[in-house]
This record gives sequence, structure tokens and C-alpha cells, in this order.
Amino acid sequence: MAKQQRSLNGRVVAITGGARGIGKATAAALVRKGCRVAIGDLDRELAEKAAAELGGGTIAVTLDVADRDSFAAFLDEAERQLGPLDALVNNAGIMRVTPFAEESEESMRRQVDINLHGVLIGTQLAARRMEPRRRGHIVNVASSAGKVGVPGIATYTATKHAVVGVTEALRHELRDSGIEFSLVMPVLVNTALTEGLSERRGVKEVEPEDVAAEIVEALELRRFDVFVPRSLHATITFGALLPRRAREAVSRFMEVDKVMTEASDRRAYEERAAKSKREEGEGEAAEQHDTAA
Repeated sequence: MAKQQRSLNGRVVAITGGARGIGKATAAALVRKGCRVAIGDLDRELAEKAAAELGGGTIAVTLDVADRDSFAAFLDEAERQLGPLDALVNNAGIMRVTPFAEESEESMRRQVDINLHGVLIGTQLAARRMEPRRRGHIVNVASSAGKVGVPGIATYTATKHAVVGVTEALRHELRDSGIEFSLVMPVLVNTALTEGLSERRGVKEVEPEDVAAEIVEALELRRFDVFVPRSLHATITFGALLPRRAREAVSRFMEVDKVMTEASDRRAYEERAAKSKREEGEGEAAEQHDTAA
């Protein structure tokens, strides 16, 4: 039986990394549905600009997803200004493209802090608010890299596999709590995060608005598995049925292995990402927004 679509009008939604990219596109789509939206981002100025553009009473709050106090303050402010939280979209993330043997420990830690620890913190804080109310929806934006191994982004891939795992585990653990989950797995998305990456035979970019539309529908229809594009589901499912050697041969034919390993100049993105720990409101501040590959 098809699930009945629920109205999102008046729902309170908090979105991490909402100043641009997937986060901003999702906020815009939800505002059009009548939601009251709070966007959190390290880049407060950019977040305020985005909120003003989105209208609909959207608010902007400074947020470092890797800091529990900051995340708690973000949700507190969202609820203070907008009302009890109905949904959280854990979207913030960064990606460093580098051979694993050459990757710095700082790079590994930073990706784990933002891509995984940030999701764990946000999910736990939101669930603690939602469980006593017996309602709520948590959307974790992972990546197609959370289902397959992608050369050149081993640490990023590890964090996205972990996001897939924890979301699936919590779906079972909290199945009687009234809290619903959605797991979003896009391919390459045309945002700053994919600067310098090229399309290949089997890897075509989608737009942030494509991901946003699927997130909105997931909230309306209570969908758990959200692949973007939807054809990705069949591709991954079919691939999992093949013997490993055959699966890897198909991956090479589709040139999945070259998307990252033959990336062109990503210096601008990498420099912004590297500055985040040193300068509040810059660097990775601008990069805690998109998760896709």
C-alpha cells in the first residue's frame, strides 16, 4: 500500500550546512512547502544572507557540527524562535581528495569530526528532543560512497559508510519511538564540494535541487532509502549481487575509479577546507555544507 503524503506546512526543520549547496536548496524547497526553517553554518554571514534570500521567516544560526555545545545551541535557538523541532537534516560535510598514503592525520580527523561525529551529535541531540514527544524525523545525508568503495577518497568513504550504518541501526533501535529516519545517498552533486571532479561513463552529476526534491519527498512520504538519482538504487543492488571481481571490473569500465584519482585542480576548495581550524567563519566554515560523491 502506498504511503499517504503528509503536509509539511508549519513543520519546524533544522538544516546543518544550510548556507549553500544541498543545504540551501533543501531549505528553499521546504520554505516553499510552508516549513519554518533554521539553517546552521559556520559561515554566519553567508547563512544570514541565505536566510534573507529564502524568506518565509527562515533563521540563520552559527553552527560547528563537530562541537556538541554549538549543535545544542543551534537546536535550542531553532526551537526558541520557531517552535518544537519536527525534523533535522544532517547535511554538513567535507571531502578531501588525496591518495590515502599521503593524507595527513589532520585531514582524516577533520573529515571524521564533521562527516561522522557531527551526524552522531546532531542525531542524538535531536532524538532526545523528539522521543518524549513521540514524533520527529531525522534525515542523514550520506553519499553513494557510503555503499561502495571509491579510490582517492578513502577517509570520506569511511565516514559515509559509517553514516549509512548508524542510520540503519537507529532505524531499528528507535522503531517504536515515533522517530523516523531517512538516509540520502546522492552521486556527485554540482556544488563546491565536487570542484575539479569530472563526470565519467557511469557517474553523472546531479544538481542540489535534485537532492532537495528527494529530501522533501522523503519527509512527506516517510521514505528511508533515498537514492539520487533513483536509478542508483538498481545499480548498487545489482552490483552487490555480482562476484567481487566482476563488480570491480564493471566499476573500472564505468570509470568510477578515475572520478577522484584523476581530479583536476581543487586547490581553491582544499585551501578553504584547510583554513577552517584557524579562522572562524572561513575555510571549512564555507565547506560544512555539502555531502555527495
